[in-house]
Amino acid sequence: MAKIKVTLVRSTIGAIPKHKKTVEALGLRKINSSNIHEDNTAIRGMVDQVRHLVKVEAISE
Repeated sequence: MAKIKVTLVRSTIGAIPKHKKTVEALGLRKINSSNIHEDNTAIRGMVDQVRHLVKVEAISE
């Protein structure tokens, strides 16, 4: 299965609480922190919700 790398590029200070919890659930804490996830619909939905805060890259296996 394909994987994606999610990187936090903007601060969550001004974000609404739901977005802060989504970023935390993705495993991102500080700016420029990254985490690798399986590319599935649940993760894609989370990334789509906070797309203004994160950068997504496809990882080939």
